[in-house]
Amino acid sequence: MAKKAQTVYVCQNCGYESPRWMGRCVCGAWNSFVEEKVGGEKDDSRRRTGRAKVSESGKVRSGRPVPLKSVKSGETDRIDTGIPEFNRVLGGGLVRGSLTLISGEPGIGKSTLILQAASYIADTYGKVLYVSGEESEEQIKIRADRICGTLSDNLYILAETSMENILTQFEAIEPVFMIVDSIQTMFTDSLDSAPGSVSQVRDCGAALMKAGKESGTPVLIVAHVTKSGELAGPRTVEHMVDTVLQFNGERSTPLRILRAVKNRFGTTNEIGAFEMGRQGLMPVENLSETLMADMEKGTEGSVATAVYEGTRPLILEVQALTTPTPAGFARRQAIGVDIRRLNMITAVLERHAGISLGNQDIYMNIVGGIRPEGTSYDLAAAMAIYSSYIRKAPPENTIILGEIGLTGGLRSVPYTDRIVNEAKRLGFSRIIMPEKNAEKFKNLKTPTITGVSTIAQALRLIG
Repeated sequence: MAKKAQTVYVCQNCGYESPRWMGRCVCGAWNSFVEEKVGGEKDDSRRRTGRAKVSESGKVRSGRPVPLKSVKSGETDRIDTGIPEFNRVLGGGLVRGSLTLISGEPGIGKSTLILQAASYIADTYGKVLYVSGEESEEQIKIRADRICGTLSDNLYILAETSMENILTQFEAIEPVFMIVDSIQTMFTDSLDSAPGSVSQVRDCGAALMKAGKESGTPVLIVAHVTKSGELAGPRTVEHMVDTVLQFNGERSTPLRILRAVKNRFGTTNEIGAFEMGRQGLMPVENLSETLMADMEKGTEGSVATAVYEGTRPLILEVQALTTPTPAGFARRQAIGVDIRRLNMITAVLERHAGISLGNQDIYMNIVGGIRPEGTSYDLAAAMAIYSSYIRKAPPENTIILGEIGLTGGLRSVPYTDRIVNEAKRLGFSRIIMPEKNAEKFKNLKTPTITGVSTIAQALRLIG
């Protein structure tokens, strides 16, 4: 028997559903509820998960426990995207039956990246279905001619927003890979709400997951982001998918960074580097060299540092600028650095180094649009601020790294041996690091290793 449609109120911030309107949601957001109609189903098909086993007749059969040892792993059956940096972030390629979500700012290159991958997979493995709810077939063809060259007969384009029609074509074509661009433009007839609403995004995501899991086809969906860079729509979609990728970069520079926020089939520490050009996105194999190519030597407020991302060390440039504040309240702004981390470093400089920064505006930037994880760049950020404050350049051809504690002491950082090898390869002559890390390199002659135990001791190396 068909169920009667019900009226529910859904929070646009977290996706929480309530039978009545609430001024404040359980997540803390105010006035975030919107009214939506939820229609009933004639059967229980929507309650079935995409991971249920399907028999040859198409009926869902109940699962039975099996020994984990007897389950076949899909690790050796990944699909190569043809883009080494993309494969690196995914953990080795696309896993069959997986649901991957990629997000990023408009115009950053998401559609270009997935179209390049789709073209290679169509040439190598078979049929690929590219579903677009934002562009027409002609627009996609113009981009494909520019970045892909000769197109395969196995690459199919579908300009559609109805989920029912998309799934019908999916079953008819039986592709080895499907792309949906974007999930916010899709809608299902079972709901009365507009495309992009919380319930539409959630139900369309669930339908794609069910189709991909049952057929063993990897599905990649594109999602929009908010002004603050957060994923638009309900948070349940992030929990539903297997992999969440973020595509970042500054539009003023050609460098683009792909990072895995969630990955059930690999690590979340890997990053992929690309350079945007006329022929599309090109992988950047030597990222450290690219980031340090334009660094000016002997410049105040400019410090080289090192972080370890995934399986490779990266040499970065940290820039800082201090200037007397014209108003009564000092300003703190940062690009690529957590503003809370910047405030903590500033407080440690004032307390344990005797530097008065209360009347100074501080601006900080990680060159290249990189947003490094971890705390190994703390000391470099502090020395960049100090260098700009006293208007004296830091030591040339030197890499500075170390984590700063609230007591003013320096804590050790991991993977310093690989960082030292990368610094030696790029021609750096000196590395300033925490004393505990420097003890392992007592017999090393090149580059010169200088160990420091406190932030005050490190600042004396500048003057």
